[in-house]
Amino acid sequence: MVMGDTVQRPGGDAAVVRIHGTNRGLAIATDCTPRYCFADPRTGGAQAVAEVWRNLTAAGAKPLAITDNLNFGSPERPEIMGQFVECVAGIGEACRALDFPVVSGNVSLYNETSGVAILPTPAIGGVGLIEDLGRTATPAFKRDGETIILIGETRGHLGCSAYLRDICGIDAPDRAAGAPPPVDLHAERRNGDFVRTLITDKLVSACHDVSDGGIYVALAEMAIAGRIGARITPPKNRGEDLPIHAWLFGEDQARYVVTAARAEDVYSRAKRAAVPAVAVGTTGGASLTVTGADAISLAALAEAQGSWLLRYMAS
Repeated sequence: MVMGDTVQRPGGDAAVVRIHGTNRGLAIATDCTPRYCFADPRTGGAQAVAEVWRNLTAAGAKPLAITDNLNFGSPERPEIMGQFVECVAGIGEACRALDFPVVSGNVSLYNETSGVAILPTPAIGGVGLIEDLGRTATPAFKRDGETIILIGETRGHLGCSAYLRDICGIDAPDRAAGAPPPVDLHAERRNGDFVRTLITDKLVSACHDVSDGGIYVALAEMAIAGRIGARITPPKNRGEDLPIHAWLFGEDQARYVVTAARAEDVYSRAKRAAVPAVAVGTTGGASLTVTGADAISLAALAEAQGSWLLRYMAS
């Protein structure tokens, strides 16, 4: 007998499966950013938990619990044991702040080659509950003409970012990569709880958390998934000292991108909840365009996303 209980396949923020015979579902996500953990193990451990929490929230699920898979080098070396201790401390802080308990886990040590350890990798897997599968969200843009709204505060933090790694060639363990973005667990919980109400009340048609690569990468993923482009207009009040590349690619935490047909409903709710919310563009067209910059066609974005593995394997 075929169950057919897969509701959302992997590829978005979380996979979603139906609880068989009901209209309830479970959302499942895994995350870790090892370069953050190397630069600041405590912050990196907390961020891994917070990102899983965001991924589940972006699907419309209430986060329930996590499991961890702690991967490190030799604990006989003080610096590795220090990474381990601090990552665990950060995980604990985040779990307590987000009411997101650890219910299982495992540890893998001595992950080294010729005395060189892997980056500290405390992988986090999380599960969340969706009470009504008719009230969920996916990252894909759904239709033209909707307002794109950024939830959460943007400061343009580029330390340990994908921008530094891929554009500037600066990555862990290079100390020039700087510090990872700070994790404000109060803001994570406040903003996530707010976004979940928007999804439950069907006020947004798409939702995606902002993580690796910042706002621009999140928008590109949403456009590719929905096969709908967007025109992006960075807010004029983003601050004179924040350059456009930092706004586009900064990896500040506790942020989501949502789309809405009735943007004023989102703004009024955000104001009451003391949650930052600002319009950053409109969906539509066949390209992703930032005001004042060249357009990137969806076809080119989709080709780059779909062909990288073949190019990598052939290299």
